[in-house]
Amino acid sequence: MDQKIDGIHQMVSREKMTESARRLRDFYAMKPQAPFIQQEFGFYSLDRWKEEGHMPVFSDPEQERRWMADTFGFEENGSCSLGGLGWCEAAFEPEYEQKVLEVKGDYDLAQDHAGRKVLFFKGKRSGFMPEYVDHPVKDQKTWEEDVKWRMNPASPERFDSVFSETMQKAVDAARQGKVMIQSVIGGYMYLRSLIGPLEMMYMFHDEPDLIHDCMETWLQLADAVIARHQQQVSLDEIFLAEDICYNHGSLISPDMMREFLFPYYQQLISNAKKRQLDPDRSLRIQIDTDGNCIPVIDLYREIGMSYMSPFEVASGCDVVQIGQDYPDLLMRGGVDKRVMAQGKEAIDREMDRILPVMFKRGGYMPVCDHGVPEEVSFENYLYYRKRVLAYR
Repeated sequence: MDQKIDGIHQMVSREKMTESARRLRDFYAMKPQAPFIQQEFGFYSLDRWKEEGHMPVFSDPEQERRWMADTFGFEENGSCSLGGLGWCEAAFEPEYEQKVLEVKGDYDLAQDHAGRKVLFFKGKRSGFMPEYVDHPVKDQKTWEEDVKWRMNPASPERFDSVFSETMQKAVDAARQGKVMIQSVIGGYMYLRSLIGPLEMMYMFHDEPDLIHDCMETWLQLADAVIARHQQQVSLDEIFLAEDICYNHGSLISPDMMREFLFPYYQQLISNAKKRQLDPDRSLRIQIDTDGNCIPVIDLYREIGMSYMSPFEVASGCDVVQIGQDYPDLLMRGGVDKRVMAQGKEAIDREMDRILPVMFKRGGYMPVCDHGVPEEVSFENYLYYRKRVLAYR
């Protein structure tokens, strides 16, 4: 292979890409009538399906993944995700010790890995929404003494042997033309995990310098990790896990977004673009937010957003209408989880409304709008998948 035409310094030809990489790059190019990517966001229904005997119980996660792919027609991943920068919580190194602080009847008050005090059902840590009682950052003192040092970009533990193995896999994936995605916890989600959703609103007003210090620390860490990744691969996408919306729109104002988030995003994106080993590589920005994202689409386009997910229908998001209003926006999600639970006739109506239009448009992945819930039967989900597979 030519040293420069290696998927890192220059994109390989389509013939040298994996089939899944070709398909995913057609999605990114918004190719009209390109076959839909066959994937799912996630599942909360698997325990029910196993209990009802529709799905085997696997001891090996890889066996379960293969069974899901064979049963539902999911395809090989055409992308490679680079992490190290958090998801719903900040990327602490070290993380806080996870421990039970107090037993309260049927509940455990515990400290989680992000330093929050959380009320869980006794002995249970997943499958429900916990109650967050307290957060680690309360003022400048707690930020500096307890939290900030955990985000040191120079911490050697961030770039250990696991990091080296991850990057070798990323280089191999890049040589196959796979889409390289850098995931980063978004600024709003990050601040919320540090401070708490209500307390953060007061701090925007009362202690803006502390908020800027938190965001500057976020930027330094994200920029340092991404720079290390970019020494070996070129990026195709930066994915910001933001969760900044609820069912009526944004949880903070446009002015707050422009003051406390956007300058740091713009600097991070600018730096990443300048470091690309492939100078011709387009860098797309995806915003992932629950709730009604429509009021923030134009706002995020100010920082160059070109991709959004998951378009929760119960919050008023209609991917057909949004796709018409923003014909250049890449979209993933927008399949109503409630409709999946209603039965075949309801699924047919929704699929007949969405799939032909978005297939013709291009740049859309049909995916459940926030994980397949327990209410969706195995039979209904299998029927939904057969409808989507007709566009494979």
